[in-house]
Amino acid sequence: MTAQAQAEQDLASLPALTLDPRQLGDLELILSGAFAPLTGFMTAADVASVTDLATLADGTPWPVPVTLEVPADSPGATADQVLLADPEGTPLAVLTVSERSASPRAAGLVQLAGPVEANRVPEHGSFRRLMISPEKAKAELGGGPVLAFATKAPMGARQIGQVHHLADLLGARLLLMPMVAGPAEVVRQPESLIRAILAATATLPPGTLVVPVPLAPRHRTPQAGPDPARELALAAIVAAAHGATHLMADGWPTTSGEGDDEIGTVSGLKATPIPVLPSGDWAYDPHAEVWRPLSQIDAGSEIGDISADQLGDMLDTGAEIPRWFAPDGVIAELTHARPPRSQRGFVVFLTGLSGSGKSTIARDLRDLLAERGDRQVSLLDGDVVRQLLSAGLTFSRADRDLNIARIGYVAAEIAKHGGIAICAPIAPFAEARARAREMVSEVADFLLIHVATPVEVCEQRDRKGLYAKARAGLIKQFTGVSDPYEEPTDAALVIDTSVLSREQATDALMAMLVGGGWITPEGEGG
Repeated sequence: MTAQAQAEQDLASLPALTLDPRQLGDLELILSGAFAPLTGFMTAADVASVTDLATLADGTPWPVPVTLEVPADSPGATADQVLLADPEGTPLAVLTVSERSASPRAAGLVQLAGPVEANRVPEHGSFRRLMISPEKAKAELGGGPVLAFATKAPMGARQIGQVHHLADLLGARLLLMPMVAGPAEVVRQPESLIRAILAATATLPPGTLVVPVPLAPRHRTPQAGPDPARELALAAIVAAAHGATHLMADGWPTTSGEGDDEIGTVSGLKATPIPVLPSGDWAYDPHAEVWRPLSQIDAGSEIGDISADQLGDMLDTGAEIPRWFAPDGVIAELTHARPPRSQRGFVVFLTGLSGSGKSTIARDLRDLLAERGDRQVSLLDGDVVRQLLSAGLTFSRADRDLNIARIGYVAAEIAKHGGIAICAPIAPFAEARARAREMVSEVADFLLIHVATPVEVCEQRDRKGLYAKARAGLIKQFTGVSDPYEEPTDAALVIDTSVLSREQATDALMAMLVGGGWITPEGEGG
């Protein structure tokens, strides 16, 4: 056997861990050198030091923990070496475990620490031509000043004007870094964010470089939540690795440089490898028809920026985006990525006890929406899904959760392509419903409907005799009898079919969809 064949055999014998998107991003940034001096996932000593002091255990400034958490019962949780793979099973790297410890975040998780060694280059999908290494980015940008801007949101005219202004003051080239790990703000999909950023470059200086970076949002502790200052410091580290000499921070106060044409730095940050500059307090001047520092605009005539929530509402309702907010190309990308609710797919997810009426309501809703004919409608009823998509699964907690995950995945695919998915499983556990919501919300709207018919009424309606069998012990793990049902606290609509007729329940759902803009009233098109 050749040395290469032996190495491949040794690699194949290692236990494998499939990484989630955030973990994949961390791995890529470690291997590419963007997280230098890190060469692997942090030890408990480093995590403690970073959390308390914002330095590694050796005193090197570092803002946030970079850890690998895995289920304690997962393959490789107790191994000395672990193969790190993407969701398609591609072996990307080998982790040599130097330490394992209980996760402070949640029970049942362990943190694996140790150096990682690359096995192959990560497989990038869309826009792979832009996802160049830090070394290549440095080479393309050259040795002069470089101003970076890291963002999870599309750039409007204000941000475009501000980076242009700062770049002119510095005599710098521009590096735009859309953060593509996890959902993007406003437009949801990373690909949509990249398209919007590329559209913005049409009004920026020639030579502006766009490099998507898989830098995920961070949380200092589960209790404290995100720490913007530390996240900004980490973005500065990644920007510096890609050749930036400065990073623009949008909306941060200055510690110096209060004049319009002076450059200050952002307050509240530990030492960073490059200066982090505030964007300044800007507004739109309707008389000059430009964005400029607020101090240069006649008091009271300025127009403030549109927030991400406001922009999302405007896109959802189909309202016209004002031309002063963003260039035409950016607005076109925004409206393409997030069309009005009445033109895009969504998921209606009904949950409730067996016999609550959710399947009947789901079928009636499907029929009404299908009659309209404006979008394809798919019904994922609990019993049908159990026979086909989830055939072979039991009613254990793990299999119930897997069943809901499968429904969520299929529903997300339907909605992503413009269809309407109506789901009607029991879905008794809040955590599984939350995962389904998260899966769908990355691509579409998720509407949770609680069919809250009392168990006594459900039992009276039981044509199949399931409740009687469950109470006699003939059916195990029956929701509402021998298994719990965790009532939703985040439902968009609550329906009790013990007080509402079949028609009234469906009418209530249709009224919610019309009122929220997901479907248009009869006679108004569609």
